[in-house]
Amino acid sequence: MRAEEMALEENGQSKTLRERMAEEETVRESVDGQGNKWRKAYFGGGEHFKNWLAQCKELGEVMVEEVDATGYKCFEEGGEKLFRIWLTMDGEKEDHFFS
Repeated sequence: MRAEEMALEENGQSKTLRERMAEEETVRESVDGQGNKWRKAYFGGGEHFKNWLAQCKELGEVMVEEVDATGYKCFEEGGEKLFRIWLTMDGEKEDHFFS
């Protein structure tokens, strides 16, 4: 068991997959250290991640963030990594993509 999992369980904060997914749905935007606004375009892993990453690169600048896979049994058991793809683009493209 990883340290983060142990800390969550010790504090009685162990979360179900449904709770983790609900929290992930609330993550939509991020601001980096330079004040640039990023929008989440994708959350997942595996081959789907690779396909989304290639498509997002065609639309604008991307940033990839690895996410803790704790609680996502299929990712944990398969040793797969879980990612968010953040995207920033010019206003016109952004309005079309995220509307």
